[in-house]
Amino acid sequence: MTTEEKLKHFQDICMEDARERSAKMLDDYMNALEKAYEEHTADARRRADMQVEAETEKLEREINKRLSIGQLDLKREFSRRQEELKDKLFVELRDMLANYLETQDYQKLLERQVQHAVEFAGTDQVIIYLDPVDEDKCNRLALHNGNAELRISEYSFTGGTRAVIPARHILIDNSFQTKLEEAREKFHFDLSLTEGGNGHV
Repeated sequence: MTTEEKLKHFQDICMEDARERSAKMLDDYMNALEKAYEEHTADARRRADMQVEAETEKLEREINKRLSIGQLDLKREFSRRQEELKDKLFVELRDMLANYLETQDYQKLLERQVQHAVEFAGTDQVIIYLDPVDEDKCNRLALHNGNAELRISEYSFTGGTRAVIPARHILIDNSFQTKLEEAREKFHFDLSLTEGGNGHV
């Protein structure tokens, strides 16, 4: 083998070795790049997922906050409307009561209340107070209940009677004012819906 052939052979071996090393380095570099790309992509996906989750939670909190505020506003409006309706209802009730005070049934009711207080007191003294509007009924009630001490109250209590038994520290309150106050306090709207979808009281 001539020197030129030897050089050519050496050159071929060197070139082959260089090509193999170059190919291996290129493969290693490509593998490193692919791994770095996959890690970067996975990290980007993770960050994107975390951001989407954070934004979703933020939106849900905002929606829940707005819903809560809306529900509170509705409840306030609902309560306000209920109070308005209750006011109207009790104004009408007071009007009806004013008409009732002019009837014979009311006179009979007073007689029953006075009689009941006298019977309840037994032998003890009983003082029965009438509303100032019922001053005209006092004499007639006294005639039917001789044992009762009837007085006209200084303050109006919208009709009915209040009886005091001093010896037993008992107050029998049959005044319409107290009855109305108790009724108003206990009154509530029944909001259950009928089949037709109409609420009833």
